[in-house]
Amino acid sequence: MKQLITIFILLIGINFTSSAQIKIGNDNGSPQAKFIKSYPNPASTVVNFEFQKGYSRSFSIQILNSIGKKMYEVKNMPSLLTIDLKAEKFYRGIYIYQLIDKNGFVIESGKILIVN
Repeated sequence: MKQLITIFILLIGINFTSSAQIKIGNDNGSPQAKFIKSYPNPASTVVNFEFQKGYSRSFSIQILNSIGKKMYEVKNMPSLLTIDLKAEKFYRGIYIYQLIDKNGFVIESGKILIVN
């Protein structure tokens, strides 16, 4: 009887762990497409951010340096944004960009490498 209860508990545990999976991507299992594309990467003089899909003027973009300090921000982002890296005083390094919706949630992030 004890063995039967142990097997039953084990089966419930296996069933629970197999159904508690994290789902990444859309409903058909493929990875979610990006909203925004950054190029060139690595960049030396300018960097472009272009919407691929789902463009909304309510989005904003923030660029953070490697220690998390906000270096640049644009609210009400256009469908194509070009940033002059020398005029904005970006130095060599890795920067993180975050696309933010109107509620303040980060909906996408990525890295850009600046080599000037």
